[in-house]
Amino acid sequence: MRRYQLFCVFLFVMASPAMAGVSVFACEPEWAALAQEVGGDLVDATSATTAQQDPHRIQARPSLIARMRKANMVICTGAGLEAGWLPLLLRRANNPRVQHGQPGYLEATSVVPLQERPQRLDRAEGDIHAGGNPHIQTSPHNLTMVAKVIADRLAMIDPEHASDFQASLDDFLSRWQSAIERWGQAAKSLRGMKVVVQHNSWVYLNQWLGLEQVATIEPKPGVPPASGDMARLIMQLEQDPADVIIRAAYQDDAGAEWLSERTGIPIVVLPFTVGGSKNADDLFGLFEATLEQLQAVAP
Repeated sequence: MRRYQLFCVFLFVMASPAMAGVSVFACEPEWAALAQEVGGDLVDATSATTAQQDPHRIQARPSLIARMRKANMVICTGAGLEAGWLPLLLRRANNPRVQHGQPGYLEATSVVPLQERPQRLDRAEGDIHAGGNPHIQTSPHNLTMVAKVIADRLAMIDPEHASDFQASLDDFLSRWQSAIERWGQAAKSLRGMKVVVQHNSWVYLNQWLGLEQVATIEPKPGVPPASGDMARLIMQLEQDPADVIIRAAYQDDAGAEWLSERTGIPIVVLPFTVGGSKNADDLFGLFEATLEQLQAVAP
């Protein structure tokens, strides 16, 4: 009977799918999706946030602490984006594998040249980021750079599968580069489009597509506009009209709707990250959905 029981256990183990070797805790959906592309079946990547949440303002819930405690790798945006909650998670999880300076800790902005580094730091200017604008995931070129570093870190964490990670990276980059070229051709009609943004989240998208940002609804980063701010914004747009108002899926629609009603400028809600719209269910869908939605309102 004992031998029979052991034999049954052996058959169950052999029939069960192999468990992922590296547990990745990502702060945002784009980094979970990118880690999964690079790591394939050898990685189990989950995100602390969804596309319907503001990544600046997340609670360090016990469930997140528990997940980080088990993680082999943490991938976050960095540049101060998660300053309000990530340090608390790291401290309470007390996981030595994913602390600063370890291969298991990666800030995506550390490998990408950042735009809009402030000349001076003053809290009166709103929620400015000392290192520069952190919203690098809005350009596919930035994800190319981050993917390469993720592959290197995974190989350090799980050296037995280093060649597998390299093969997955090569496959992803081949498909990604082809997609970037395809998107570039499709986006030529968008160059020069004048946009109003709700929050200054789109500098890398603007740079990639050649969009011209003429105004921001928030008078200062993270500060909701008052009635006087909106009145001045309307006057500004009378002098320098815009083609479209852009907001992210997670952002409140009140300011954009108010402005659109009074100016006639159409609104486009962009996914901003994986899961931000029905078709943005992976990284490729994220950028395809973004282009489709912008093209739908292009003048």
